[in-house]
Amino acid sequence: MSFSDVLKKSFLEGFVSTDLTTTDICVTMLVTACIGLYIYFIYRIMSQKTFYSKSFNISLVALAMITAGIILAIQSSVVISLGMVGALSIVRFRTAIKNPMDLVYLFWSISVGIVCGAGLFEVALIVSVFVTVAVVVLEFLPAVKEPKLLVINAKDPDEEDAIMEVVKKYVKRYKVKSRNLTSDNMDLLLLVSIKEKDAELVKEIKKLSNVNTVSLMSHDGEVGI
Repeated sequence: MSFSDVLKKSFLEGFVSTDLTTTDICVTMLVTACIGLYIYFIYRIMSQKTFYSKSFNISLVALAMITAGIILAIQSSVVISLGMVGALSIVRFRTAIKNPMDLVYLFWSISVGIVCGAGLFEVALIVSVFVTVAVVVLEFLPAVKEPKLLVINAKDPDEEDAIMEVVKKYVKRYKVKSRNLTSDNMDLLLLVSIKEKDAELVKEIKKLSNVNTVSLMSHDGEVGI
């Protein structure tokens, strides 16, 4: 037997684990399915109706079970594990994630599959409980009031001083994001953090003689101003 044969044999034998029984496989898949269903109901309850996708939610359960099956297969042979790495490396997912929280549930589902596939059921259960508590608590914490975009079109460029006087009356903080001036027209874009009574702000600016249009829009980009 050559040196390469000895090295190959020792390498393969070092990574071969104990054979899995049918009972072990069934128990692993059953526990994974139960935790996957738990994730299903948590996602269904916590997700906003606008972003909820039933097909995505079902995929969370299936993904956990498939991942557990992959881990079980990898435990049986190093050859399968290397082949699995090669097969999974060519997979490309092109589905757009609409809600950033969906990434959390995806990673949660995959992690449950990996942990359950390794036989660490208690870890999967404890992690799932802690993740649930964190998601629920953070979801119901009061959110910081987001700034809004104030878009103003005026006939006279000199009307900006009067507009700013009204803005300062209703706004805690503001920042001019864009100022477009022509000989007889002005477009002004401000990022504002309104105290309250945003409708009154729009009405009072519109009352100015040289103001054509006023628009106040929600802004979900950067918060700091």
